[in-house]
Amino acid sequence: MKNNNIVTKSGNLMCDSVIVNGDRFDIRSVIYTIRGVQVMLDRDLAMLYGVATGALNQAVKRNSARFPERFMFQMSPEEFANWKSQSVISNLADGASVPQSAKLRESTVRMGLRKKPFVFTEHGVTMLAAVLRSDTAVRMSIKIIDAFVAMRRTLASIGPVLARIETVERRQITDQSRNEALFDEILRKMGESEVPDCQIFYQNRFWDAKSLLVRIIRRAKKELIVVDAYPGVAMLDILAKRGRGVKIELITHSNGELEESDFEAFGKQCGKFTKSICGICHDRFIIIDNVEIYSIGASLKDVGRLTFGVSKMGDFVIPGLLANLRNATSVRKEYAK
Repeated sequence: MKNNNIVTKSGNLMCDSVIVNGDRFDIRSVIYTIRGVQVMLDRDLAMLYGVATGALNQAVKRNSARFPERFMFQMSPEEFANWKSQSVISNLADGASVPQSAKLRESTVRMGLRKKPFVFTEHGVTMLAAVLRSDTAVRMSIKIIDAFVAMRRTLASIGPVLARIETVERRQITDQSRNEALFDEILRKMGESEVPDCQIFYQNRFWDAKSLLVRIIRRAKKELIVVDAYPGVAMLDILAKRGRGVKIELITHSNGELEESDFEAFGKQCGKFTKSICGICHDRFIIIDNVEIYSIGASLKDVGRLTFGVSKMGDFVIPGLLANLRNATSVRKEYAK
């Protein structure tokens, strides 16, 4: 039986970290790949949810019908042995500083853990929050799901690069230094097109704020949905920079500072533009191809004027949000060339 457990290494994104016992703890550092899926151990989840591991597992046992194997399973002896052998501590150089995530894993291994732990998939984490019924569990589950999504996206994006190295460029790597240089170049190029999961812009940072929003909307390949109650000229200027052929839908309260002729002119020039009138939404969102969603702390026409933040949310919120907005939409108008 081939085991593909890996110890995932996180980035520096603050959205995937939380404060635990006074220390910053990176959630993605305790997401492992077992049986080809990303999972978290019951002990790690119990620590984040602020409950005892036994209490967590008892809650799961009482609600066993809610946890099929695709939500939760117990490690096999081989998987457990493999996981223990991959202790982060054993891979740290002598004298190196030990991160909080490594301390957690070291303590778990050294406590003489004999019983094979239960592990939970992304769906299992969501179900746990419903079972435990605590505010902490709900808040933490959102953070954890965001970390799962970020991990999945990272693995998906780097997979083809690693495969190409394995099949095509492996023959060209003659020594370790050349191999390291190649990886550095790959990671550098990946970083050039990345958008941070969360960022704060202080007042009068007009160019920086607009630049980030343009990078976000250019990620769309097919469809861009913008939820903003107060449209303006600056908003249309940003939306005009979307990729060629990308459909745009603006969900808004009203025309804002614009005239109907402004939307008609925008539609004639850009094409594939729809305006939906919906009066129930207070916050601003950008939805990319129905798979990515960003919460924007200011109206697009005002970005950079005052301090605001941009945060990426878990894609699991998209269907519910769109269904809520669609049900409350009173007018929908399409503009075309």
